[in-house]
Amino acid sequence: MSTTVTPPPKKVNRIGLEVLNYKGSKTTLCAGCGHNAISERIVESFYDLGIQPWSVAKFSGIGCSSKSPAYFLGLSHGFNSVHGRMPAVATGALLANRSILGIGVSGDGDTASIGLGQFMHMLRRNLPFIYIIENNGVYGLTKGQFSATADIGSTAKGGTPNELPPFDTCMLALQWGATFVARSFSGDKKQLQALLKAAISHKGLAVIDIISPCVTFNDHEGSTKSYSYVKDHEEAIHELDYVPHFEDISVDIPEGTVQDVTLHDGSHLRIKKLGRDYNPNNKMEALKAVDDANNAGTVLTGLLYVDTGKPTFIDTMNMVDAPLAALPMSQTRPPREALTQIMEEMQ
Repeated sequence: MSTTVTPPPKKVNRIGLEVLNYKGSKTTLCAGCGHNAISERIVESFYDLGIQPWSVAKFSGIGCSSKSPAYFLGLSHGFNSVHGRMPAVATGALLANRSILGIGVSGDGDTASIGLGQFMHMLRRNLPFIYIIENNGVYGLTKGQFSATADIGSTAKGGTPNELPPFDTCMLALQWGATFVARSFSGDKKQLQALLKAAISHKGLAVIDIISPCVTFNDHEGSTKSYSYVKDHEEAIHELDYVPHFEDISVDIPEGTVQDVTLHDGSHLRIKKLGRDYNPNNKMEALKAVDDANNAGTVLTGLLYVDTGKPTFIDTMNMVDAPLAALPMSQTRPPREALTQIMEEMQ
């Protein structure tokens, strides 16, 4: 007598999708690359929050980091732009369709070298966008030269020391307008996942600088972006826990030990202090904390700054609620009379 075995039900999220629906193609990056861990955290975060993958648009430039979007959210839209120009492409796409959720993955070369000007203008606009920097301190695709984020005194794989001061992308983001600034480590699964979920819920520009060691060119003794260095020098300013808006957020918390940041969709980022009284709503305190850590040779990780009150670039442009890309031509194309009037005024 044969028996029929009923397979266990598939695990799905709150909108009925499996985690497989949030994955991409198989990675072609080096085994152990920190970028792969970041892609895994992105997959988990979007799955856990029940974000429709087809409502997401991914953007990238050039470099090892810019290959990453192929490895997550295979059902989403995507655009691989030219080197350093991803912010402009993302800005155009988000202005054309404000209903999509934009996420960009860049690198320390794509952001802090050829793309520095575009990065700075994106900061001052507070574009509603998630901007991830996969920071390994080297140009991996061109055999490991120092990037603009490499620390003074760090050594290349061949032993050559770096003598130029670095750009700190979190300092730039803090100073010039991002409303969510964080730093994490690709090997810190819990912290990075909480930060990614909070960034997804944030209405404004969320910049997350993630130290992501290059196992081929920058994971040796003497590197300040290696797995061993970051593990030995990481200073987490708090423990983070993300509570989405669709879960019960009431909990008994001892006064003075935990701070809740309410995000735009009603979700909460719960911050537990670790040995210091740090306020992520204070920009000057954040700048000082990062500067102190840089001077001490430590890697400060966690939510550095958040501002939930500043208008976004789309808000300041007074755009209509409907996506521009969905408007009929009758509403977007000026009538002949208007064009004739403009030409007459220019005579």
